[in-house]
Amino acid sequence: MELFGLSIAILALFIGFGFVVGLLYGFFGMGGSFLVTPALLVLGYPARVAIGSGMAFVFGTAIIAVIKHHGIGQVDYKLGALMFVGLTAGIEGGRIIVFYLEELGTAELIVGITYVVLLAAIGILFTKNALEDDNEETEADEELSHADVDPNDIPDIAKKIQRYNIPPMVTLTGGIRVSLWVITAVSLVVGIVSGFLGIGGGFIRLPAIYYLIGVPLPVAVGTNLFGGFISGGVGAFTYGQAGAVDLTIVLPLLFGSALGAQIGSASTVVVDEDKTRIYFGLMLLIASVAVGIGEAGSILEIPLLDTTSAVLIIGSAVVVALIVIGSGVRAVKEQGRESPILNN
Repeated sequence: MELFGLSIAILALFIGFGFVVGLLYGFFGMGGSFLVTPALLVLGYPARVAIGSGMAFVFGTAIIAVIKHHGIGQVDYKLGALMFVGLTAGIEGGRIIVFYLEELGTAELIVGITYVVLLAAIGILFTKNALEDDNEETEADEELSHADVDPNDIPDIAKKIQRYNIPPMVTLTGGIRVSLWVITAVSLVVGIVSGFLGIGGGFIRLPAIYYLIGVPLPVAVGTNLFGGFISGGVGAFTYGQAGAVDLTIVLPLLFGSALGAQIGSASTVVVDEDKTRIYFGLMLLIASVAVGIGEAGSILEIPLLDTTSAVLIIGSAVVVALIVIGSGVRAVKEQGRESPILNN
């Protein structure tokens, strides 16, 4: 039986995976979205379709997130608008590279290898930080966690960059003045990564906005999501023009993601993220190995390796999502037992 050109089993798979991706995004504030493209690659979709559909998914998920942060005044639309040109140019550059590599017949291989390195690097970072025994979190940890921070705290490196008065200078939220050239360079690099890998680029854009441009962290988070809205929209449009966006993939993913994001966001109130972040890091490391196995399966033409790769990526994400949900359920039960109102 088929629906919208997909078998019911595949449709359920996309909805379920979208739910898991949304839950991880809602809980960790990142991640999940950059698992979509490698998952589509190991499922056998062409690189341009996997990347284009991944960009469309990023666009859809970013809309809801931007609306939420707009309501609490944590989006610098001026900075977002100034980043538009660099993001657009970078995404187009990334798309051109992908299409050129497809003509050479090496797109899937090179994009896959890039994902192996990228997922491994981020996974090691998460796992390393989660295993640290000291109580002092690094600045990078603070951006990826829900820890309290001073909203006016600006990293030293950003202060040094802001001292270089290379015109034209731009005034941003909080009276921060920074060269337009810095903003353009940051957005161009993030755009190239987004266009090449089919991701929102938030895990690069957020630290860049905070550390290099110097926007206060709460505003950097909201502006980063707005940047994801821009990059996802531009990427979906450019890839869509080339017929590389498959809505039968994107719509089920977005449907599942909408529900998952709500549960993930609600879980942040009751679950200690520090206890679950190590699992997220391990999931990324497993995903890195899985993409590598998938590439080996394609080269050696061994279907079993492709199947193993898909199971590892989706399975590890599901396990982490279940850990988050389970931790949330236990936390709610413990709060219920400790509450004198609920016990009466």
